Amino acid sequence: MKVAEKITRQDSHCEAPNLRANHDKGVELLKYLILGVLFGIVFVKAEVISWFRIQEMFRLQSFHMYGVIGSAVITGIISIQVIKRFGIKTIHGEAINIPKKEFRKGQVIGGFIFGLGWALTGACPGPLFAQIGSGYTVILVTLFSALAGTWVYGRFADKFPN
Repeated sequence: MKVAEKITRQDSHCEAPNLRANHDKGVELLKYLILGVLFGIVFVKAEVISWFRIQEMFRLQSFHMYGVIGSAVITGIISIQVIKRFGIKTIHGEAINIPKKEFRKGQVIGGFIFGLGWALTGACPGPLFAQIGSGYTVILVTLFSALAGTWVYGRFADKFPN
C-alpha cells in the first residue's frame, strides 16, 4: 500500500457500508446473508421470535423478553462507550462516526405506533424474517404491512410531526 493511500485510509470516516466503493458486491452481500441467517438462528433458539413470548412481555407475565432487550441495550451502551473512548476503527481502518441525536416529538408517536403493531402482530422488524423462515407464513402479512408503512412514511414524512 502506498503512503498516500495509507494516510487517506486512516483519515477516512465510516458512514455506511453501502456508500463505500465495493470491488465484489456478491461477496459483501454473502457476508450479510450468513450473518443474518446466524442472527435468525439465535433469535429462534432464544425464543425471541415466539408470539407467545412477546404476548407474555406485553401482558407483564414474564421477564424473558425484558431480559433479552435489556441485555441488548446494556451491550449497546457498553459497546458505544468502548468505541468512543478507545477510538476503535472499522476493519477497513475507517474512524467510526456516531452522530449526536436530537429528540423530536414524532419519535414518541412513531414509538407508540411501532409498539402497538408489535403487540398486535407479535413481530417487530428484527425477527420478521426468522419467523417467516421458521414456517410462520402468516407473518408475510406483517412484512408487507411494515414495507407499506415504511413507504407511506417515506412518501409523506414532510407532513408528519418531526
